[in-house]
Amino acid sequence: MSNQRFELRNAIIPVAIAILGLAGCAAVGPDFVQPETPLPDGWEVVQDSGLQATPYELVEWWEVFNDPVLNQLVDIAQQQNYSLELAGLRVLQSRAQLGIAVGTQYPQQQLASGAVTQIGPSENAGQGNTAFSQYDLGASLAWEMDFWGKFRRGIESADAALAASVASYDEAVVLVTAQVVSTYVTIRILEEQLRIANENLKLQQRSFDIADVLYRNGQDSELDVQQAKTLLLGTQATVPELQTQLSLSRNALNTLLGQTNGFVENLITAGPIPDVPDQIAVGVPADLLRRRPDVRQAELQAVAQNAQVGVATADLYPSIALAGSFGIASISKDVGGGGASNLLSSESLSYTAGASFTWPVLNYGRIKNNIRAQDALLQQALVAYQQSVLEAAQEVDDAMVSLAGAQAQKSILQEGVVAAQRSNDLSMLQYKEGFSGYQRVLDAQKSLFAQQNRYAASQGQAVLSVVQLYKALGGGWEVREGRPYVDKNTLTVMRERTNWGDLLDDQ
Repeated sequence: MSNQRFELRNAIIPVAIAILGLAGCAAVGPDFVQPETPLPDGWEVVQDSGLQATPYELVEWWEVFNDPVLNQLVDIAQQQNYSLELAGLRVLQSRAQLGIAVGTQYPQQQLASGAVTQIGPSENAGQGNTAFSQYDLGASLAWEMDFWGKFRRGIESADAALAASVASYDEAVVLVTAQVVSTYVTIRILEEQLRIANENLKLQQRSFDIADVLYRNGQDSELDVQQAKTLLLGTQATVPELQTQLSLSRNALNTLLGQTNGFVENLITAGPIPDVPDQIAVGVPADLLRRRPDVRQAELQAVAQNAQVGVATADLYPSIALAGSFGIASISKDVGGGGASNLLSSESLSYTAGASFTWPVLNYGRIKNNIRAQDALLQQALVAYQQSVLEAAQEVDDAMVSLAGAQAQKSILQEGVVAAQRSNDLSMLQYKEGFSGYQRVLDAQKSLFAQQNRYAASQGQAVLSVVQLYKALGGGWEVREGRPYVDKNTLTVMRERTNWGDLLDDQ
């Protein structure tokens, strides 16, 4: 037994030396270098637009509209939206995949085995009763050493992929929040346009009644009556269309909130289109690299792919593995199966230990071409990152230009509504007194309806431009900090179905 221990110790010593030497081996493959980002030094902020290139606070940007109903809708969506839950589940999936990558550092094969075998040769073979029992119990392991950092690069890739999935979740928060606010604003625009249509219907109905009375009394022509009726019916035709659009927008908002149709109708009462805040801080372009989740996601995807180049490069070098087994085995003491086994005695011990390497030297260029393919994917990821930065800057600039234009148009149209209202009053007065024909009344009422609709649309467009600006700046994702990625009911179901260990503990 002492000799076996000595031999086992001699087999283990080289293994220990190899493990200690492993710590000094650097991982092959390139280290990640962040590419240059095509960003301007500052925004070309339009004068008199209320935009300021100062540091901003975007955590709960929708509160700038001072609308409690909107605040409630956003809160419901951020807790119950199904797209967010899917993004959160992908974070949990990435955590599990990181655990798989971490596990590759340790012995990849670990087996325990045991067997009991009864062997009974034929007695007619002339050997008599030679039956006996055999007992085996053992364990074995095989460990591919990570000399070239293949598994460490895999962990690096999985870790970056996990961070990218978190950034993807943050981007989903930004998108869902912006969609909720935009849909809510659209509902308010449609409500205002319906109100305008109903007001003009009352005005045009009175004009039609006057023209009809004058015609019946022989004081006016039938042409005026038919023209008044045409205008009235044309305005009436806009109401069903607006009501349809309003219902569709409410349905869309219900889906964003993770609710069935009819839910938001109980929350949203009549109200005005939100006002654009007087001042909006937009920061500087460099802030986008920190704030935009999609930009961070693109960078992290490049980091993950960079590590995959290292994983592929490690295949150029020999794979060094340690393997060993340890067991005990014995058979029954006497032929015939009647004797007891001495399985647990020292003489039943057996073991194997050794090291090996494999090196695919004749791979016909497959490994090098795989490295090249991974490198091409890396370059694609780097270009995609630069493209995401450029598009982010464009979105901010577009939103600022759109907001400035909408604000300028809204100011002009507001004056136009006042002028159209005065024109309508004067034309009606002159028509009643016989100083002008009915055509002027028709023209004035058409113009008033059109101007009021355009003004309402410009009010909404200005607010939607603010929403687009905050979205482009990457606002709103910080609200998820401290919140679970997945709701508690789903986590309970997952725990009951599968042993998740501590991967769900910080949820």
